[in-house]
Amino acid sequence: MGRDYQLYISFPKNYSTKDRVSYPILYVLDGEWVFPIIRGTRAILDSEKELEDLIIVSISDADFTFRYQDYTTSLSTSTDEKVNKRSDVPKGGLISGGADKFLTSMKTEIVPFVDKNYKTNSDRGIFGHSFGGLFAAYCLVNSDGYFTRFGISSPALWWDNEKLLNQAVTQFRENKTWDIPQTKVFISVGDKEHSGIVPTMVKYSSYLEQSDYDNIELKWQIFEGESHNSMWSANVSKTLSILYGKK
Repeated sequence: MGRDYQLYISFPKNYSTKDRVSYPILYVLDGEWVFPIIRGTRAILDSEKELEDLIIVSISDADFTFRYQDYTTSLSTSTDEKVNKRSDVPKGGLISGGADKFLTSMKTEIVPFVDKNYKTNSDRGIFGHSFGGLFAAYCLVNSDGYFTRFGISSPALWWDNEKLLNQAVTQFRENKTWDIPQTKVFISVGDKEHSGIVPTMVKYSSYLEQSDYDNIELKWQIFEGESHNSMWSANVSKTLSILYGKK
C-alpha cells in the first residue's frame, strides 16, 4: 500500500516461545481506537476461562484518508466529493475503493509477517466496525475462505448504492452450497443508528440466514439503545463470545 501499519498484539495467558502450541488469530480493524477495549474485554472474559486461547492483532490506520480508502469496497466519486467537502482533507485527497488492494496487502504482507513472527495457525478471524464492518462483509463474500470467523459490526452496506450488498444477496440467493471451510459469522447493529445502516444490515443477514449453508454458523443482533459510535464497546464482548466462546 506504500505506507506503514502499526500492529497492537494481545497474547493468550499461556503463550510461550518454548512450546509448539499454535493459536487462532483475530484481526481487528481500527486498532488505535479498538485495541484498549478489546484487550480489556478479553482479559475479563479470560479471568473466568470463557474464551478459547487466541491471538488478537489490531491493525492501526489512524489517518482517515487511508482508512477511507482501505475499507471501502468500490470507487464512489460522488461520495468522495461530498465527504471531501465536509472534512479537513485537501481537495481530491479522498479516493475510495481500495478494499481489494488492502485485502491483498493483508494476505501478502500483514498476515505473513504475523505468521512468521508469532505462533499462529490457519484459523483466522476478522472484526470491523462501520467502514471496517463493510470491509469484513466484503471479505466474507470475496476471500474464498481465507478467514473463518467474522465480526461484522454496523457495516456501511449503504456504500455506493448498496453495490456490495447487492453482490452478496445475489451470491446468497443463487448459490445453494458454498465451498468454504466451517465458518462463524456474527453481524450486529444498534437500533439508534442512521437510516442507511439498520435495513441494509438486516437484508444482508436475512438473505445469508435464508441460504442455510451447512458450513456457516450465523448469528445476528440489533442492540437496543445503541448508536453508531456506542456500538463498538457495546458489542465487543458479544462478538468475542460468539466467535471464540468455549462450548
